[in-house]
Amino acid sequence: MGIYDRDYERGRQYEREPGFHLGGPVTLTTKLVIVTFGVYLVQFFTNQWITEFGSLQADWWRRPWLAYQLLTYGFLHDPSDLKHIGFNMLGLWMFGRQIEERYGRREYLTFYMTALVIAGLAWTVAEIPGGRNVAMLGASGAVTAVVILFALNYPHVTAMFMFLFPMPMWVAGALIVACDIAGAIGRFGTTAFTAHLGGAAFGFLYFRYGLRLERWLPSEATLSRLRPKPKLRVHDPEADGGSETDLAVDEILRKIADHGYETLTRRERRILQKASQKYQKKRQ
Repeated sequence: MGIYDRDYERGRQYEREPGFHLGGPVTLTTKLVIVTFGVYLVQFFTNQWITEFGSLQADWWRRPWLAYQLLTYGFLHDPSDLKHIGFNMLGLWMFGRQIEERYGRREYLTFYMTALVIAGLAWTVAEIPGGRNVAMLGASGAVTAVVILFALNYPHVTAMFMFLFPMPMWVAGALIVACDIAGAIGRFGTTAFTAHLGGAAFGFLYFRYGLRLERWLPSEATLSRLRPKPKLRVHDPEADGGSETDLAVDEILRKIADHGYETLTRRERRILQKASQKYQKKRQ
């Protein structure tokens, strides 16, 4: 699927420079693509141990400590099939950048991660009746959520379905959902169609009810309150004054030793008297 008509971006970079953009600022979408490809390389060169560790097991709910797989599976792909990660990351890069720009990085990242979890849960529920010992991996559920959200925000943008057939984005989105429904009913191949449908449903509900997930996250002010505070040093004016008084008393005592008590000024005698009273209080 490719986008060519970008009228919704009127006045923005994507309208001024139509087509694919490999340069410019690095978006969060691009970082997600890079991270996912990085994980793919680790999978390829580590004899699949990371694949087994991070893939979502159908019976993970029997072992709650495996709940982390609801996120990790979305960054793993079939090391023997480059098309698996290729199409997923191409779809994320093509559609995710505009969704990121529309909703903001923090909200977009929260949406993507939540879509991974919900797509994984949808697939898990669908697999419970069969009781099969299978596992799932791939970002397609979350990518489907991004594509559907894009279609709902920009329904009249022209897209190339299957890179061949130009059509409005809302039609392409509807066809994607229809194909996933047919695949889920017929259980064609090894594709996790139910995960796609879970992602699509989440994208639709997110748009329909105007959800904003970052409201559920702690704000920066809350996080700053949770950070360790610097140790406070209590300033004691009397302590500072005391050190100055001690120096003055030392000078006065030296003067007495050299020249006698009678040579002291009225101010010096007053300082000596106050110091004497202070020392007596400390002894009590």
